Amino acid sequence: MAEYTLQEIAEAVHGKQVGTGTGNIREILTDSRRVVYPAGALFVALKGTHHDGHRFIPMLYRQQVRYFLVSRLPEQPADYPEACFIEVGDTLKALQQLAAMHRRSFRKPLVAVTGSNGKTIVKEWLVQALAGKKYVVRSPKSYNSQVGVPLSLWLLDNTYDYGIIEAGISRPGEMKRLQQMIRPDIGVLTNIGEAHQEHFSSLEEKLQEKLTLFKDAGVLIYRKIPWVDEQIRQQFGKKEMQLFAWSDEEDADVRVISIDKKGDHTDIKATYCGKEYEITIPFTDEASVENVIHVWTVLFYLQCEPEYIAQAMPGLQPVAMRMELRKGVRGCMLINDYYNSDLQSLRIALDFLKQQNSKLKKTVILSDILQSGKPKAALYRDVAGLIKAGGVGKFIGVGPDISAFAGWFPEGSVFYPGTEALLEFLPSMEFRDEVILLKGARKFAFERISVLLEEQVHQTVLEVNLDALTHNLNVYRSLLRPGTRLMAMVKAFAYGSGAYEIARALEFQQVDYLAVAYADEGVMLRHAGIRLPIMVMNPEMSAFDKMMHYSLEPELYNREIMEAFIQKLASAGLQDYPVHLKIDTGMHRLGFLPEEAGALIDRITKTETLYVRSVFSHLAASEAPEQDAFTRQQIKTFREVAGRIQEALGYRVLWHILNTTGIERFPEAQFDMVRPGLGMYGISETLKGRLRTVSRFRSVVTQVKRVKTGDTVGYGRSEKARQEMTIAIIPVGYADGLMRSLSDRKGKLFVKDTLVPVIGKVCMDMCMADVTGLGIKAGDPVEIFGDHVPIEDLARCGETIPYEILAGISARVKRVYIREG
Repeated sequence: MAEYTLQEIAEAVHGKQVGTGTGNIREILTDSRRVVYPAGALFVALKGTHHDGHRFIPMLYRQQVRYFLVSRLPEQPADYPEACFIEVGDTLKALQQLAAMHRRSFRKPLVAVTGSNGKTIVKEWLVQALAGKKYVVRSPKSYNSQVGVPLSLWLLDNTYDYGIIEAGISRPGEMKRLQQMIRPDIGVLTNIGEAHQEHFSSLEEKLQEKLTLFKDAGVLIYRKIPWVDEQIRQQFGKKEMQLFAWSDEEDADVRVISIDKKGDHTDIKATYCGKEYEITIPFTDEASVENVIHVWTVLFYLQCEPEYIAQAMPGLQPVAMRMELRKGVRGCMLINDYYNSDLQSLRIALDFLKQQNSKLKKTVILSDILQSGKPKAALYRDVAGLIKAGGVGKFIGVGPDISAFAGWFPEGSVFYPGTEALLEFLPSMEFRDEVILLKGARKFAFERISVLLEEQVHQTVLEVNLDALTHNLNVYRSLLRPGTRLMAMVKAFAYGSGAYEIARALEFQQVDYLAVAYADEGVMLRHAGIRLPIMVMNPEMSAFDKMMHYSLEPELYNREIMEAFIQKLASAGLQDYPVHLKIDTGMHRLGFLPEEAGALIDRITKTETLYVRSVFSHLAASEAPEQDAFTRQQIKTFREVAGRIQEALGYRVLWHILNTTGIERFPEAQFDMVRPGLGMYGISETLKGRLRTVSRFRSVVTQVKRVKTGDTVGYGRSEKARQEMTIAIIPVGYADGLMRSLSDRKGKLFVKDTLVPVIGKVCMDMCMADVTGLGIKAGDPVEIFGDHVPIEDLARCGETIPYEILAGISARVKRVYIREG
């Protein structure tokens, strides 16, 4: 494991050390949520277009982190008496300098993988194929960026036989910085395609940029495609570099002579050094076949025995790119991460576990960690330390290796020799109100445990990407002036995404306020442990007691509701209770009219029960350029009324009027706070290219059948087959949130890489789609909306708006929460 003194780090980054500190640094943090061992952690405060890590220093200091790499010191350094800061001009550059320093200490062969597609898959399959023969350290998941690469390089350790680092770029000039850190011995180029093409003038320019990674490598392994091969030879032909290629069309080091797809597997034959070899792989799609041949070629270059390769290839497993959070039995939540098993991915999984509901007990079920490269005693000492530091209340170890070191784990831990033994006792274990992390190597087949612990519901789910939500929030942050606060809208079950899970993620991202529609929504968040201030936008008089009990702050919008709340506070003996005044500047929904401002001011200045936390209004048409004159008049009216209220109160009040599209189009009206809503979920015409999709509504095909010419489909017989066709039945209907207005070929679903029309009438629990000629079978995945079917397109087909679709996703649809890194 990397370990450096503060002085060594300061010298490596040419930084100025401020404060005292003598500890050694063993861990680099760039994400404030991922503190496991604070004593040896250095937090790098990265500052980018969408984020500023310096904001999280106070929180990290409270979590016992004491070492910080910063580009500016805190305004009050005296608030951090035990901290040591290393100040530099550019923290990202300094992070990369640290990685380059540590890379120079790694004396084993380092493999670097880049390309337009398949980088992560090739890297992971190389690790799988070498397992049992070589110890390999590699980039976690898809850590391939300007930040991810240095974090990956920090994991290098000379106890391993190989390092495999993934490198990704999206703009010219980026690969040079990655190359200066990685300096690979062996290069692997997967392919060159259209991914991230927007910043390159041609594929040739992109290839030239990617080849920069290999300028000092000893060998480059690639697929021999004429234009790619020509450019590689032009760029490296005069260097002492070995070019090691494969091809299925012309002569190459590895010559693929046949690819035979047979049902659920593929047989591939190739010649190498004059001999013919054959492998079988458990995949049939073109991308997987190409990725496997890349891996095969690397294994040939590394001189792995052909017999070993032939045995390893059928065991390749699909690569799980993210963790899933699902509902479990008896009030539990289940984190499925049972396709990766190494020390770094365990750290990431424990970080994710730590972020979950603070009121639920934390449980970990962990298998033996295979092919770690560490001596077993050292490995499980580290694992036990992570479990103890992670606040785990119940630990279950599975496998002979981890069981052998049971004494190092927390008291009360339970161990089983294998999965079968655990499954035998699992029904008698009373899991209740727990967050359960399932973390295991593939050979332990933890999916069998997941089936027993997961709440059984139907196969239609709403997948919510919490990393995408964070990305989008930071995009909106980047549009704000310094000091502008954020009130995040989580009403209507967080736009259908799940109020608690979204609120928890937003709380971690340090938004200033949450807003809900009704008091019950706020109460639910309080029960789940959310501590942020919460504004209730539709406070009902019957819910006043709940609001006071759970410290919820009501919006006051007319004289009646205000008087009723004042009386309730007076009878409870409460003073200075925080409230929010709504001004109707033209929406003509809730709110005090401007002409009522005088009476409003007179009343609030004569009562001691209320403390006006904010004054706000709502824009009626901020998204419509043709209504900009009206919008500006709303802003002008709000400024006048809010100014009068603040002057009368004599203390500072927060002002806010901008919703999502208001933030995008009217920066001059940010005032003290803004209220992003739908934009956080990736829905915006203005910022379409910058936001990521958060919600993916998906299902599966349950049945495929043929319909004869002239036969009809569905209620009312509205779909008549003009010729014989194949239809798929999908278990999603209007009771799940698929609108009936999408019937009769108005809506489209994404099935097997193709958009297919919804046919007949959408039923309560299912729908039908025309899949003629596509080879669809039961179990194939279906996307209702997501990356391939934008929710905006679905809304247009259904003659509605994205809000209505998201809010209409039924509670019976299981929400699955995912993290990518």
